[in-house]
Amino acid sequence: QVQLVESGGGLVQPGGSLRLSCAASGFSLSTYVMMWFRQAPGKGLDWVSTIDTDRFTNYADSVKGRFTISRDNDKNMLYFQMTSLKPEDTAVYYCVRGPGFSLRGQGTQVTVSS
Repeated sequence: QVQLVESGGGLVQPGGSLRLSCAASGFSLSTYVMMWFRQAPGKGLDWVSTIDTDRFTNYADSVKGRFTISRDNDKNMLYFQMTSLKPEDTAVYYCVRGPGFSLRGQGTQVTVSS
């Protein structure tokens, strides 16, 4: 079955860290551009980060310097290390396969609150 399954979300205090994981199955993650999107409460879906097949990365200005996207092709996994978290990072985070929006996981909730 072709799918993406995110995990690692939770409740964290401002300034804390979380590591999101995305397990790919049914296809080889190594041949695809992969992305993280997020959707804050009551808002639309926003692009956050991209990693291409050569491991070049790109980030939204709002997370640059705080978040790191990475991939482990041997394990067929995508990761998102989030540090210095802020309340405005609260959202459901989605792992997405490119190009475009060809496949999306179910999402994992990240809540940043004291």
